[in-house]
Amino acid sequence: MEPTGQQPQIKRTLGTFSIVMMVVAATAPLTVVAGTQPLVMLYAQNNSIPVYYLATGIILILFSVGFTTMSEHVPNAGAFYSYIQAGLGRRMGLGAATMALLSYTLICIAVMSYLGYSTAATITLFFPSMNIPWYVCALAWWAVIAFLGYHNIDMSSKVLGVFLVLEIAVVTVVDLAVMVRGGADGLDAAPFSPTNFLSGTPGMGLMWAFFGFIGYEATAVFRSEAKDPDRTIPRATYCAVAFIALFYGFSAWCLVMGGGSGNALAMANETQDGYVLVLATTFVGKWLADVIQCLLVTSLFACVLSLHNVAARYTYTLAGVKVLPDKLAEIHPRHCTPSNASMAISAVTFALLAVVTIIGLDPLVIYAWFANAATLGLLLLQCLTSISVIVFFRRVKSRKGVWHTVIAPAISTVALGFVTFVIITNFPALTGDNTSAIIMGILIPASFALGARLAGRMKKQRPHDYERLAGMVLAAEA
Repeated sequence: MEPTGQQPQIKRTLGTFSIVMMVVAATAPLTVVAGTQPLVMLYAQNNSIPVYYLATGIILILFSVGFTTMSEHVPNAGAFYSYIQAGLGRRMGLGAATMALLSYTLICIAVMSYLGYSTAATITLFFPSMNIPWYVCALAWWAVIAFLGYHNIDMSSKVLGVFLVLEIAVVTVVDLAVMVRGGADGLDAAPFSPTNFLSGTPGMGLMWAFFGFIGYEATAVFRSEAKDPDRTIPRATYCAVAFIALFYGFSAWCLVMGGGSGNALAMANETQDGYVLVLATTFVGKWLADVIQCLLVTSLFACVLSLHNVAARYTYTLAGVKVLPDKLAEIHPRHCTPSNASMAISAVTFALLAVVTIIGLDPLVIYAWFANAATLGLLLLQCLTSISVIVFFRRVKSRKGVWHTVIAPAISTVALGFVTFVIITNFPALTGDNTSAIIMGILIPASFALGARLAGRMKKQRPHDYERLAGMVLAAEA
């Protein structure tokens, strides 16, 4: 407990491993391997899914070069918001902040809805007489997430660590079983053939592969709670990207081998999100398929908990610069975490869950609408961050060379811009129809415009607070 009259400080307890666990858990590895990778084959219309995941990893490593170089100069936990503001100014920064907060909140609702649906389906699978509504299951998980988010971040990291180890373990068992038994038709390198991965619609394959990495960029959001942020954040970022890319790439190759190079696409079309369950039953046994079915639920839970923590830290940072109420910037005296900010995110997610439930939206529709809108917002933020890195280091000297400050960020900007273009051009197909695409698509630029407008109002009505926006962000220019 802090002395009377002194504001409690956030506790710096997170090391590289803890942060990596939280951001990898946010990507939901088991859900990606079991649910998304078969979809990558279907959308790309080829079996080169390992290539798309490895290519995505390379692009995000290039993005991370500038991202982590910038982290040494931007001392707060605002991540995208802080970095974009540092390079492109306060209006762009605040626009990015509101867009980031909306994106993370939307994806929380999306995954929580899918979590409720998956939990209800799993209960019915094992207990056919029980038919629990999805929103009841979602509400139960919401209560657990609200409780863990309010308490010390160490508690969340330990819970996430347990579930993450279990997720990786079951996927590894399937992968090794496929390898040891030689797959369906032997092991080969057909998925890596240039003719193969350039056939079909490779842009869609790359876009869906990017979905599997959403959440890794949150390493910088935990800067205020890292033991040694200047070392921990870069290490955690590179470790998270490298691990996710290699794990997804290897698992994707094993999935193709399990179905057979010549038959994997047809099998994915037939089984879709049951693809991995079929492999588990075929190469290991029905018991492993049942275990995976249960762990898919905990995988989604770990994902929502991580995303909730990220959204809470954005809220805390914005309250610290008086964009949101001061109360949300207070630190809990015993837990030493931004508990008020966490409670605010819990309240918002509860309200949105209530709205979509009352309206009667299907949980899978909620997931399609909100997750794709959030992904678009986060990719736009990554593009703006890469541009901001280049602009920032034209003004501020760095001990790093031109590779870190210009070349790598420029390459990542082009690559991320291409993926963003693919998402925008295919947005109606991703959300389900033109109407939903327009509604959800408008939310993202509208949230950015709202933040930019808030910055303009602050400049006119609260010039002192407006000036503090830059003061809290730029350590390099102080």
